Amino acid sequence: MKKFLAFILFSFLVSTVCGQYTLRLVVNKVATKMQEDIYVAGNFNNWNPKDEKYKLKPFGTSRRAIVLKDLPAGKYEFKFTRGGWNKVETTAKGVNMNNREVYMTSDVSQDVNIEGWSDDFPDKPKLNTATAQVRVVEEAFDMPQLNRKRRIWAYLPKGYTSSKKSYPVIYMHDGQNLFSEETAAFGEWGVDETLDTLMSRLGKEAIVIGIDNDPLKRINEYNPYDTKEFGKGEGDLYVDFMAQTLKPYIDGKFRTLKDAANTYTAGSSMGGLISLYAVLKYPKVFGGAGVFSPAFWTSPGIFEALEKADWKGSNLKFFFYAGGKESNQMVPDMDRVISIIEKKGNYKLRRVMAPLGQHNEKTWRQEFSEFYRFVCGF
Repeated sequence: MKKFLAFILFSFLVSTVCGQYTLRLVVNKVATKMQEDIYVAGNFNNWNPKDEKYKLKPFGTSRRAIVLKDLPAGKYEFKFTRGGWNKVETTAKGVNMNNREVYMTSDVSQDVNIEGWSDDFPDKPKLNTATAQVRVVEEAFDMPQLNRKRRIWAYLPKGYTSSKKSYPVIYMHDGQNLFSEETAAFGEWGVDETLDTLMSRLGKEAIVIGIDNDPLKRINEYNPYDTKEFGKGEGDLYVDFMAQTLKPYIDGKFRTLKDAANTYTAGSSMGGLISLYAVLKYPKVFGGAGVFSPAFWTSPGIFEALEKADWKGSNLKFFFYAGGKESNQMVPDMDRVISIIEKKGNYKLRRVMAPLGQHNEKTWRQEFSEFYRFVCGF
């Protein structure tokens, strides 16, 4: 009996210390399209809108449910979709909803109703908010390493056409979210407006190249390692594309400063992860990275790879940003990476942590100017 009680006490203590909890979500009512599959997307699956592992199952006669197990304590955000962000839940009037939130300090069960879907309502036309300095370089640029095609954008400084200067280049991921509300799913970074202002103040100009993502391939293309949760990592091939195919093309098409000291890469979430990896793999090509809200939790192999990385002879720049309103792992994972880099030398590094910062384009837009100042030496 004593042994049994001791086992129960031990199990309770392990559960309490480890903080592994279960989240049960039950959809009781769906306003329309009741027969279609429903998925949950959140910061627990990198906001994948059609993750088969997160598809709700029939529960009773008319309800749907999913049980998420072994979640660490912390804040989780999520929304329901029917397999795409063009089919995401809304209010009954078609208004975009804030993310649903739950704070896990114990097992939680939530019952919800879905009042509407975004495709139930006529699309409101989005405005093209890109400035005159933004152009589409190619609508379907070949990615031979991945056997795919992708749209490529370019932001050119205002003085580009009237000068003969060559410029530094920043390669950025999730290109459709950088310049225009028309193509951005959740709001744009406003890179063009920000740079128009900063360049006039700082006297430092640069070209920005945006590489569109494919929503269905993004989590694989931006992950350098295979994982059980997310499948085949294609990040190696993606950064090969950047270094071996895209950069030579851009250097041939525009007046660029081609050396690593004038070539950077930047992105957010999975884009932050692959930006760091691009510098890790090609330190002689990319001389620095803007690592915004990095999704290091999706790629545990990045820590060991950094430990083994050798960038002797390279003077690299790293800008790290994370928000206090993101996942519990965000800041500790970022600081773990920073501590590894700090042991290596031959680097410049800036760490920014905004206590109220969230995981969205609005926040990254606010922080982009600090990143640009950093790479410009301010």
